[in-house]
Amino acid sequence: MSAASRSRQPWSMKWIVLAIVVSLVLYTYLTLHYRKAGPAFRPYADIKDHANTVRLLDAGYQRITLEAELPVDPVSPGQSAPTSSALAGLPATLRDTLIDQPKLPAEIVSVSAAPTANVMFTYAIGFKCTLPDNKQQLAGADLYVRGGEIIVAPDFDRLEGGLLSRSRENLIRLTVPAGALKPGQYHVILVGARASKAWTLQVH
Repeated sequence: MSAASRSRQPWSMKWIVLAIVVSLVLYTYLTLHYRKAGPAFRPYADIKDHANTVRLLDAGYQRITLEAELPVDPVSPGQSAPTSSALAGLPATLRDTLIDQPKLPAEIVSVSAAPTANVMFTYAIGFKCTLPDNKQQLAGADLYVRGGEIIVAPDFDRLEGGLLSRSRENLIRLTVPAGALKPGQYHVILVGARASKAWTLQVH
């Protein structure tokens, strides 16, 4: 065995551990410093969402995403706007514009919503709806504005496997963000697949 081979010693464990720690610290710093803020790019979903937005704008619609939740108690806005029955389903112009159709509830049974709103505050819409079966769960809701018309479209997901919702009847609260609507008078339609409800809203 040569003298060079005999003099070569293995690295001490402390230097190996130190090298790993330094590498991790450097990698973490570079990742946090140069990583783009926001959610990761999802090519198919993001491109489709962009195309949907362009189609809506071309048709004259503005889309606003609403907060949707299942409250413990019914929404009580104080004075509730009188409602009337409206044509079921999405209006043809909106239906033909959307790439993906929302899965609407079967029927809008009742609505609790104030007849007026202030642009500085959120606007709550409470409603009771029935679902076509027990295989649906609330996914969200979007509001579409065009001129003096507002279309509110709840959306439901299909439950997978043997999961079932507790009831086909749901109480739902939707919240329109503050500043989302411009001052003016609107004809609002909350759409269901077989029965919808409409009311008049004055935004100040």
